[in-house]
Amino acid sequence: MDNNYYHTAQRQLADTIDELTKGKNMLETGIPGVILHRWNYPTEPVSYMHDPSICVIAQGRKQVVLGSETYIYDDNHFLVSSLDLPIIANILEASEDKPYLGITCHLDKQAIAHLLVDTDLPSKPCKEPCASMAVGEVTQPMLNIFLNLVNLVKEPEQIKILAPLYHKELLIRLLGSEQGPRLRDIARNGSRENQVARAIDWLKENYSEQLRIESLASHVMMSASSLHHNFREMTNMSPLQYQKWIRLHEARRLMLTERMDVSNAAFEVGYESPSQFSREYKRMFGNPPLRDIKLMNMQ
Repeated sequence: MDNNYYHTAQRQLADTIDELTKGKNMLETGIPGVILHRWNYPTEPVSYMHDPSICVIAQGRKQVVLGSETYIYDDNHFLVSSLDLPIIANILEASEDKPYLGITCHLDKQAIAHLLVDTDLPSKPCKEPCASMAVGEVTQPMLNIFLNLVNLVKEPEQIKILAPLYHKELLIRLLGSEQGPRLRDIARNGSRENQVARAIDWLKENYSEQLRIESLASHVMMSASSLHHNFREMTNMSPLQYQKWIRLHEARRLMLTERMDVSNAAFEVGYESPSQFSREYKRMFGNPPLRDIKLMNMQ
């Protein structure tokens, strides 16, 4: 790799994101699935659902925590995820002079599946369940794709024509990289990874219902023990922990944005005991529900 050419492209990417995000922490670009990020200071850890995507940093450094695993990446590394994952993340390096500048590109499971059918890309499955999140090294071709995407933001009339081509090239590069197996197996019907992805889809749609592992396992055509093992291998948490995360964050949203009281929010997301809800809420967010919402409203 030509280091001078790489650093020039990297600087161009940072300068373009800097130009496009002035005065904004986040910019939805008009390119489907592509979001630009900017922070002028390090941030406190924040929890949110991270969708299947690749995240590249043009300037700065970020930390992502998934269960007991911690991923740190910078302007020479990308973060890739193949599932919807509840994470805790914060910006580690950013300042007024050198803001954190990044780009996120959503990865579409159907697009990956179609690409695997239409091409001769290797499709050998993982021997063991692949973790659904990983850090990889940014290559020159990948950097060029992201530079093309951010430059395309300034040519909105060309987005409909060129964006699908850049997305396709990005998927081809990823599928041919060390991260390829985790993406291929998610898109392959019948694979363990695809079955776990379907289990996650069910949990997201039915988070307020009582979770019976045997029923969920049957729904995705796995044994209960296999589902539990593979789910934990891929997400670093159990199905029950995943459901609890969704429930508590949805309850927080209901109280914060819809002014729902604690008891009704608890029952709405599936809790039968308000006291259990409050205990688990405090464990998740650090404060009881009423105090947490009050602090959130003061920010």
